[in-house]
Amino acid sequence: MRPSLSLLLATGLLLAAAPGQAQVRKKAKTKASTAAPAAAPQAAAAPVSDSVALRKIFDEALLRGESYDNLRYLTGNIGARLSGSPQAQMAVEWGKATMEKAKFDRVYLQEVMVPHWVRGSKERGEIVGNKDKGIKVPVCALGGSVGTGGKLKAGVVEVHSFDELKNLPDAAVKGKFVFFNRPFNDALIEPGAAYGGAVEQRALGAAEAAKRGAVAALVRSMTSARDDNPHTGTMRPATIPGAALSTNAADQLSQLLKANPDLQFELELECVTLPDEKSYNVVGEIRGSKYPNEIITVGGHLDSWDLAQGAHDDGTGCVQSMEALRLLRATGFRPERTLRAVLFMNEENGARGGTEYARLAAENKETHVAAIESDGGGFTPRGFTLEADAATLAKVAKWAPLFRPYHADEITAGHGGTDIGPLKEAVHPKALIGYKCDSQRYFDIHHTAADTFDKVNRRELELGGASMAALIYLLSKYGL
Repeated sequence: MRPSLSLLLATGLLLAAAPGQAQVRKKAKTKASTAAPAAAPQAAAAPVSDSVALRKIFDEALLRGESYDNLRYLTGNIGARLSGSPQAQMAVEWGKATMEKAKFDRVYLQEVMVPHWVRGSKERGEIVGNKDKGIKVPVCALGGSVGTGGKLKAGVVEVHSFDELKNLPDAAVKGKFVFFNRPFNDALIEPGAAYGGAVEQRALGAAEAAKRGAVAALVRSMTSARDDNPHTGTMRPATIPGAALSTNAADQLSQLLKANPDLQFELELECVTLPDEKSYNVVGEIRGSKYPNEIITVGGHLDSWDLAQGAHDDGTGCVQSMEALRLLRATGFRPERTLRAVLFMNEENGARGGTEYARLAAENKETHVAAIESDGGGFTPRGFTLEADAATLAKVAKWAPLFRPYHADEITAGHGGTDIGPLKEAVHPKALIGYKCDSQRYFDIHHTAADTFDKVNRRELELGGASMAALIYLLSKYGL
């Protein structure tokens, strides 16, 4: 069963599906969560062999890790990988070749049709007063937006919520830009919670504004940072354009509107939606020695937005997922259960890769013990969040002492991941698990031109892959 819209928005997930298409879930990657039960006393008595095995995994990652160099190639030689683009296809071929080089037992592709939205070459926004010279401000189209058909100029009405928009008279909205200017709640410790509290205006703003006769929607970027980087992201299909303003531009527009409510805004976008394209999930397996029909999946999404290199979102998750399996093989671990690394296609604006992976898993009557996703950036590891029943959560929490030496022992209830989410109803794994890392910097670069390779720290990235490999080691050995 898919979550309700209110629940999706509360957790930072978005519905952004066109009629007849699969729903698009958009993650709140570092959502605050409820603490798991305290580790049981016997957890401290975990076999010494497990501690030794985990130490070998971390040694391999820190001394001979390959994630960082793989990410350097992905971001530098391929770059942005929006679904349907030639770069997305190049990334598929790279992912397959990288897994084959790692000598996984089996590497294959899963075909999936994906959306093909193109940003276009021109994105321009300008604040225009009655007498003053126009002020150019940073803008970018939201994913899935229609173009403006040339220059679009109109007045502006500012709102901070959908209720505020609803209560405005028709004359205040019709023929104008609706400017959604709800900021992050910076009092929240977890930025993901702030994202979840603001992101509905990006997802649904244009659709809601169109109902009131607006000509376009302008949305404050989803970040606490005060800078000139507009943040893209998916929006529900609408008949009017949707564009993001950088936070500096949003503050400036708000201030100028207070001084002159009659000022106008001029927007020019050339984005267009083309027919769907054929693409692929990339899958690599290491077959289990004892329970080969029980599967543990680990993955990240291979597609990215088109403004930068897709380094933290989600190149890091892809290279960590492949690296987790490589680390286990390099340290001599022979898994009892089948391990599967998956590079999912089309998380950002459709979630079709995750949906197709789950459909095939159900069609093939697969048994999935657990699925892990890394999609919160490649920052310092903190632990894992689980969508699981209380007994399963308590069992995993007992392993926390093994992760304590690596500062990755926060095992809590919380969101697993957008790509692995469809498995919940398709094949009912015991747990959906999200890799949790330090999130304080994540939304500074999320969906912006700043999401580049130079923002990734080698040690943080390799420690994250090792943490994921360590959890897979325990899941494979002990099950759930």
